[in-house]
Formats: sequence, structure tokens, C-alpha cells
Amino acid sequence: MGVDLSGLVPATPRALEDFANRAIAVDAFNTLYQFLSIIRQPDGTPLMDHQGRVTSHLSGIVYRTTNLVALGIRPVFVFDGEPPELKGRTIAARGEIKVKAQRQWEDALLKGDLPRARTKAMQTSRLTGEMVRQSRRLLEFLGVPWVQAPSEGEAQAARMAQRGDAWATASQDYDSFLFGSPVLVRNLALSGRRKLPRKDAYVDVTPEQIELATVLSRLGVTREQLVDIGILIGTDFNEGIRGFGPKKAHALITKHGDLAAALLAIGAEIENADAIRDIFLHPNVTDDYDLEWRDPDVEGAIRMLVEEHDFTEERVRTALEKVVEVRKKAGQRNLDQWS
Repeated sequence: MGVDLSGLVPATPRALEDFANRAIAVDAFNTLYQFLSIIRQPDGTPLMDHQGRVTSHLSGIVYRTTNLVALGIRPVFVFDGEPPELKGRTIAARGEIKVKAQRQWEDALLKGDLPRARTKAMQTSRLTGEMVRQSRRLLEFLGVPWVQAPSEGEAQAARMAQRGDAWATASQDYDSFLFGSPVLVRNLALSGRRKLPRKDAYVDVTPEQIELATVLSRLGVTREQLVDIGILIGTDFNEGIRGFGPKKAHALITKHGDLAAALLAIGAEIENADAIRDIFLHPNVTDDYDLEWRDPDVEGAIRMLVEEHDFTEERVRTALEKVVEVRKKAGQRNLDQWS
């Protein structure tokens, strides 16, 4: 889930068209989990092929990513590597949540409660190594580059934005700011109409743009202090201090200056606090990558999606033709040459 800064950061609503001609580093795991969560049948069952293999992630990539590229947006997917050791507790806790949600999903199905079943099913999503390999293969057919991070994908995406190789990072989490991304885009691949859980109502989900400089200025803090605020609230690497939300953590850090002084003032401790700060301020990233946006391999994508995973050929071709057409209009220039 990442750190919760939702009560502190000022977001600007955007349209997808606002990001045309921009390279955006997408947190791949975060985005694929969202695809696996929301692209489901009414009873919560994920999309599957005739062999029972989940295809929700592939559906999200081919239809949502081609829509972005057709608008002139240049996504680059950044995949997680080895997680920091301190993330082990969070990973274990997430596994327990999925097991519990699985039981609740099955119970709701037995009772015929489809709305509850779908809500619980969304919490059971698992991203396997095979799904990651499939996603990379499909991205290559689409002509969309991907980067393998040595550790946290969000940290690597932030590094790419800091270097100017990407204009922004795209993620649903706010950790991008703790890792130093200058711009965060939320809801990039997830915009559209969404049904509210347990309610017969829908909301429009639109992209949001948030700038780190604006966040720091509004809060009157440095990036280091923002990291300290996040640690007080709780991150993927620590549980935080009980009872501390974004506003309370912000007030404490601005009053006392840094995490050590804040913890001393309230008589609390956070195990491995210095190591957690170091993960955010000096993350394990690499500058060894190449970004190239290419023409899609339409027939390759058709073979993978239609012949191997039972997608409808007409729908896939229609999605890919949008990308082919926009590149033709660009005079066959590579997308990485767009200004």
C-alpha cells in the first residue's frame, strides 16, 4: 500500500491528453496489481484463458497501454527487483490478507452475494513470476520499453525522473515522493468509471498530477523531513507510531525538526529508523538502461494474445491499429524523438 500522504499532498486533476509527448516511468508491479484487482467478472473471477491461466494483467496492458501510446504518451514500465529485507514483514502481512480474503470470497459466492464476492476477490490478487514474464513479453510486442530495477521499482522510476529520462513516475502510491520523484501521476492507466465497493453507485476516476516541489513548499518541509513524516505514519518497511496520521506526523516533524527529535519528544522508538531513511534517501537503483519506443509487432501480439490466451482478434487488432496510426501521423518518427 505504501505510505499514506493523501491528507497532505495537493493534487491537480488532469486529462490523459495533458501528458502527450511525455515519457512516464510506470511502477509496473503497482499497475499490474491494479489490473489484476479490477479487471474481473461480476462474481470476482479474474479473466482467464481456456487453460485456466489468468489474463487480467494482459488485458490491462494491451488495452490501457495502447490507449496511452495512441495519445502520444510514452510509458516505460519499471519492474521490481529484490525487495529490501525490511519489507519482509509487509510482504508476509499482505499474504495473510489475501488468504483471509480468499475465504471471504468463497463464502460470499456460496451465499450468492456477488457484490461482496467481487470486493473480496479484488483483495486476493497475486502477481506471479510467470505473469511478470508474460507482461514483459507483451510490452516488447507493443514496442513499449521496460526496465528491471535492482530493488524497488518505484525507487528506480523516481531515479529515471530525476535524471530527466522520464518526466514523471506513475503509481497509485505516494512513496515516489519519498524516493525523490519530481512529479507523480496517479490514475494514469486506471482512469475511467469505477463502481464504489458495496454500493450501487459509480465515480469518475481521473488522472492526478502532483509535484514534489509544491508538496514540500505547502508543507514547509524538506524531502528528508517528508521521509521522516512517512516513517512516523508507517511505510512498507515499518508499522509507524500508533495513532499518527499524515497531519499529526507533519505537525510533530515541523515542531521538532527531524525523526530522532520527534521520537524523543513522544518517548517512542522505531526499529531500524536510520536504515529505513536510507532506503528512501539512498535507494538501490541503476543508471544502466536503454529506452526505445518502437513500432508494435502486431502479428507477434496477435499470436500471443489470440492464439495462446484466447483474446478476440478483432479487439486486439483495433487496439494495436491505434498505435500504428499515431506513429504514421508522426511521420514514422520514433516516439523517443518527440519533443
